[in-house]
Amino acid sequence: MRTPLCEDLGIDYPVIAFTPSEHVAAAVSRAGGLGVLGCVRFNDPDELDAVLDWMDANTGGRPYGVDVVMPNKVPTEGSAGDLAELIPPEHRAFVERTLRELNVPELPDDDGSGVLGWLHSVARSHVDVALRHPIALIANALGSPPAEVIAAAHERGVKIAALAGRARHALAHVAGGVDIVIAQGYEAGGHTGEIGSMVLLPEIVDAVGDAATVVAAGGIGSGRQIAAAVALGADGVWMGSYWLTTTEYLETMSGSRTMQEALVAASSADTVRTRIFSGKPARLLRSRWTQAWEQPGAPSALPMPLQNLLVGQAHRRISASGDPSVVAMPVGQIVGRMNAVRPVAEIMAELVGEFDDAAARVNLAR
Repeated sequence: MRTPLCEDLGIDYPVIAFTPSEHVAAAVSRAGGLGVLGCVRFNDPDELDAVLDWMDANTGGRPYGVDVVMPNKVPTEGSAGDLAELIPPEHRAFVERTLRELNVPELPDDDGSGVLGWLHSVARSHVDVALRHPIALIANALGSPPAEVIAAAHERGVKIAALAGRARHALAHVAGGVDIVIAQGYEAGGHTGEIGSMVLLPEIVDAVGDAATVVAAGGIGSGRQIAAAVALGADGVWMGSYWLTTTEYLETMSGSRTMQEALVAASSADTVRTRIFSGKPARLLRSRWTQAWEQPGAPSALPMPLQNLLVGQAHRRISASGDPSVVAMPVGQIVGRMNAVRPVAEIMAELVGEFDDAAARVNLAR
């Protein structure tokens, strides 16, 4: 289970794990993969700096990366308060009414602001902080980051990865200097495109050629699927959803026990692709919260970053409510395979074993 990606990143297995939990990211790196910490939840750069200090001390000297949310073109943006003024009153009224109808209690100590990591200026501060640490990779959830970010990373020997939902996106990434293209299929959780992995991955592999490394994302939760991705031309995989039901996730994220209860009970048919999470199409767990936005009379989602500023407090209230029926969580269709809460090391060992078994079956069939 070694590919050129392992040599490029200094890892044992070609498994890149995206997660908002530093405990999960560190555990994946220690187990031989590359843990990638999602930075969007950090409003305060100093808080991110402290967490990356913890990562430096708890990865056993193994490499890790970070993931930011940054558009290629720098937008004109004001403060979060200025942007919040652009949110229509009827949207605020709908959110508040829906939370009451779902019996989601208020939070006693909450300033009402959303997650500011969706703002370009905050994401740029995440990059500046991360480059002060011995990271191996910066991934960008919104495609190619700005040219100056790519240049700054390359000056420090840090590779750049970007998600692509179409072959033309992948070619644009390569032209901009991206090192690793993440071919993300329709099945994936979070922000995702419209083409399934089985079609998308070989298209991107053929389009990119030797100009960049390609890894597969979307619908991956077993060693068999990793083997399939390699057979289709990928050098490795990018996995996000599968780490949500790990024991390490409980150590970081508040409300995660309720979220894990909802995920473990879900099938692969229990997700929905919608704009209500951030303003861009993203796959979430279907719940009474997502269904409320599908009802007649519900407003349309606002563009990024206004939608996140609108629903940020609502998501915190939902997370603290203890009710799995209203969970607002990005997750891919692989959720149907996430049937138990397990430690990262156990999952990594299972992935490697299943990969070896699948490779052996293919060899026998030749």
